Amino acid sequence: MTSILLLVLGYFSGSLPFSIWVTGYVKGVDVRDAGSGHATTTNTIRQAGFGWGALVFILDVAKGFLPTYLAVKYSGNLWIVAGTAAFAVVGHCWPVFAQFRGGMGLATFGGAILALNPIGFLICLGLLILLVLVIRHSARASVMAGLLAGPALWLLNIRDTAFTFALLGGLVIALRFLIDWNRKYRELWLDREKGGSTSSGDNVT
Repeated sequence: MTSILLLVLGYFSGSLPFSIWVTGYVKGVDVRDAGSGHATTTNTIRQAGFGWGALVFILDVAKGFLPTYLAVKYSGNLWIVAGTAAFAVVGHCWPVFAQFRGGMGLATFGGAILALNPIGFLICLGLLILLVLVIRHSARASVMAGLLAGPALWLLNIRDTAFTFALLGGLVIALRFLIDWNRKYRELWLDREKGGSTSSGDNVT
């Protein structure tokens, strides 16, 4: 019973659409009506300002961290812990409280893996940054990072629950970012189009 409750907690925690709530409270608009159309930190910054965006980022990290931490504390089952963390990412991407139109999962993924293994968190973050610098396209870099997170941890001898979660959560991230595979950007740091007007987008959380 505890195992089922932890999995459900993971999904419902991830489903809390903080960017939608915060932007709606501050500006009276749906954050998904602008930018990339996703409920993300960058869209919150764009519509409500940096401070509110920072708050959303912290909350999105926390909703991955907290259920994962509780799963570690109250369940000794590797798959339940990894599953709880993965369900938090699923909830963020497809939230039951926001018509299943959520964010992209990166912040919640980061919070979950931080609860499991801080070194694993740094490795995954470094991998994402490296791929963005090389590929210069956030969505494609995030797809690749999702697919490579687990293997990267394995190669660096991190083969605990963080590795199992990286395989599950990374697959969710990769699938989620595929919808933006061909998106053109003009407002992200490294995804700037030279000349011409293109649709803006974001892939932060």
